[in-house]
Amino acid sequence: MDFPFENSYANLPERLYTKLAPTPVKTPKLIAYNTALAADLNIKGAPEAAVFAGNIIPEMADPLAQVYAGHQFGHWNPQLGDGRAILLGEVAGHDVQLKGSGPTPYSRMGDGRAWLGPVLREYVVSEFMHAAGVPTTRALAAVTTGETVLRETPLPGAILTRVAASHIRVGTFQYFASRTDAPASQALVDHCIARHYPDAYGPQGLLDAVVQAQATLIAKWMSLGFIHGVMNTDNCAISGETIDYGPCAFMDAYHPETKFSSIDQFGRYAYNNQPDIAAWNLAQLATSLLQLMPDRDAAIESFTESVNSFILAFQKAYGAIFMSKIGISEVQEGDMALVTDLLDRMAANQADFTNTFRGLSEGNARDQFVDPTAFDGWADGWTTRIASEPDPQAVMRAANPAIIPRNHRIEEMIQAAVAGDYAPFEQLNTALATPYTLDQRHHDLTTPPTEQEIVHQTFCGT
Repeated sequence: MDFPFENSYANLPERLYTKLAPTPVKTPKLIAYNTALAADLNIKGAPEAAVFAGNIIPEMADPLAQVYAGHQFGHWNPQLGDGRAILLGEVAGHDVQLKGSGPTPYSRMGDGRAWLGPVLREYVVSEFMHAAGVPTTRALAAVTTGETVLRETPLPGAILTRVAASHIRVGTFQYFASRTDAPASQALVDHCIARHYPDAYGPQGLLDAVVQAQATLIAKWMSLGFIHGVMNTDNCAISGETIDYGPCAFMDAYHPETKFSSIDQFGRYAYNNQPDIAAWNLAQLATSLLQLMPDRDAAIESFTESVNSFILAFQKAYGAIFMSKIGISEVQEGDMALVTDLLDRMAANQADFTNTFRGLSEGNARDQFVDPTAFDGWADGWTTRIASEPDPQAVMRAANPAIIPRNHRIEEMIQAAVAGDYAPFEQLNTALATPYTLDQRHHDLTTPPTEQEIVHQTFCGT
């Protein structure tokens, strides 16, 4: 295989990473290869399992593990890093990283490996997010390793090849700020601006750009009922992409306090808390950039304004998306109250988030309500309001996916794959590639779970 690698991160100061190769595996076998993404990245040649397992290092690659720190559930950890991932290099301005490729100096007593379930989950969900228009890391390939990974039980090992605009996190800046290493922080600022925000200038410009990117990102999460599950600062990407699909999940029945992650004991990262947590993470980025500013007091004032602007930027992005979800393209005063009222009624009636919004354009949204008259009480005012819109049905169909990676379907897919059956994985990938246009062959994937199928908790996989 031919990867036209560049290695700009490997040219940064050596204290930003440790150079090392992936740990070879026993008998790698290819599960999936994203040919469309490979073409976009100008990767040539037939896919080779040995390459995506780390057994063969492509020519021009310069493998390394990145170091970073982070707040995990609000608690400071001064050193984290790529404990089970190796960055091979950059192709067409995007990182190519092997996830589950063996231990690194940052593994913290972990085995550096991934098992099959989380690899398939991230492949399916990240590719769906891309198809749905959400900034995200991508999945280039997945392989099994022929080795066993020990978690609560022995499980089949696997490796995901992940593509991202970069893997630089808020926690990367925190690591060097906590060590008062201004030269390394400045190198990171310059690198991020050159790579992601070329119109930005200096630390202030970078902060402003990241604030806007995160506001847009979180609004898109909320519009899909997506719950990241582990919004630590080491999982907050400077590029504004969704990164690290660990215990992530999508809501079925709408409730603003929904959470799934088994490690989110108190709901810190519940659905409705995600905007506030994003703002909190951005405040940590701002704090990390202070050491680069000559006038600290003035910087605190301007950085505070920037972080505070996140909520307004988020509300603007959120409002625009949810207006589209109810068919409004020409916003009038009071329109947001329609969204708020609908969500309140959905929460009280256990209405399915995805199917309710999609049902607005298909005439069956009321079927999602325990008490359909609760929907009727909202729909009277809504129908009157959208009568003056030019094409509300088209607007809604473009804003509301017909299909999402439902949690119970993800679990079914994983269980089948562990037993050697990849047909559900392949069906999900095919169906989710066009989430706004449903092929009737996949209609069963739109059905909410039965009481017995509900997934109450999701897990990181580490």
